[in-house]
Amino acid sequence: MDEMISFYETYFDYRAERCKGDRIVELIPRAHGVPLLLHPAGKATREGQVAVKLVFDIENVPDFCVRAAKVGLSFGPIHNADGYCFANAKDPAKNSVSVSSRAFRGPSTL
Repeated sequence: MDEMISFYETYFDYRAERCKGDRIVELIPRAHGVPLLLHPAGKATREGQVAVKLVFDIENVPDFCVRAAKVGLSFGPIHNADGYCFANAKDPAKNSVSVSSRAFRGPSTL
């Protein structure tokens, strides 16, 4: 659990809030974003088994990936999509994490 807390605090600017005796840790974004709840997985759940991908809106994905690598988080290749780019990584529990500039792309061409 401590490794997961450190991961989201270090790379995505969250802060942890804990209540004494509670096994759930609430991660609160320091600026803007969605709070996350961390709790131990059930005994039958394997690491990375849950089909959830956290996507963080990052305006400059290449710059973010370079800065993250300098402090220990390596993302895979940067993919170019329809007017935006994204890159993928895994958190310490093997959950999929992505950074994407999709929220900052221009008007849709649909």
